[in-house]
Amino acid sequence: MTAPSDRRLTPATERVALDSLRGTLRRPTYTPGEPMRLAAPLADLCRAPGGARDRQLNFGADLVLLEQVDGWAFVQAAADGYCGWVRAEGLSRQMPAITHRVSAPATHVYAEPDMKTPETLCLSLGARLSVTAMQGGFARLAEGGWVPAQHISDRPDRDPAAVAERLLGTPYLWGGNSRCGIDCSGLVQAALAACAVPCPGDSDMQETAFPEAGERIRRNDLLFWPGHVALALDGERMIHATAFAMAVIVEPIAQATTRIDAAGQGPFRGARRPSLAAQARFP
Repeated sequence: MTAPSDRRLTPATERVALDSLRGTLRRPTYTPGEPMRLAAPLADLCRAPGGARDRQLNFGADLVLLEQVDGWAFVQAAADGYCGWVRAEGLSRQMPAITHRVSAPATHVYAEPDMKTPETLCLSLGARLSVTAMQGGFARLAEGGWVPAQHISDRPDRDPAAVAERLLGTPYLWGGNSRCGIDCSGLVQAALAACAVPCPGDSDMQETAFPEAGERIRRNDLLFWPGHVALALDGERMIHATAFAMAVIVEPIAQATTRIDAAGQGPFRGARRPSLAAQARFP
């Protein structure tokens, strides 16, 4: 058997693997998996139960459950295939049809269609929602609660760079995927996902997922350094989540390249160009 080489994309633990890996990966047990949805506002996707965070999942993410151990669940995310452990308490078997996504940097879920009533949840850009009704400028969710209608959309954006700019000032967080905290690859994935462009979760995956851009950098090209990615705003400026500022910032490309090289974190590895016509399912 030739085992899959990347644990992040391999739907298997030491005890169980998805049925699709029969004949490729030897495990004591195989499973078709169970469809689940994330009902928590945000969940860390960890390498092991209680272990280090690799990425995060946002509210409404569709998942396949393989195994549960001591309150932790091993899942594979439907959107990008990323695998890891999440707290089982955040999962739900209720999967009403998704109709919208959060298009604002963040929003609140209210108990009633009234901004003066108590908020019950805080959701981030990209959260997937099942809207069942509209009333007074609010959208009612199938799971309960109301979201401001101006914070959601049932149509994809067209400009990833503009989406990324909505997250300016967001704190840097290793493995983060939300307005509460985001890292370089999380910012790129969020910007492209809002435009219905499929995108892997980590920068090394992103570098191999898209074709080379050529010599001239243009808006929405992805710019790569070892372990780092940025999104071009034009031929001279970029936006990225960087530990240098511990935030999402706009920076001249030449200035960033010089600084990264001086810190011994280079060299610049070139630009890649996602096809904005490559639409994924939305919402």
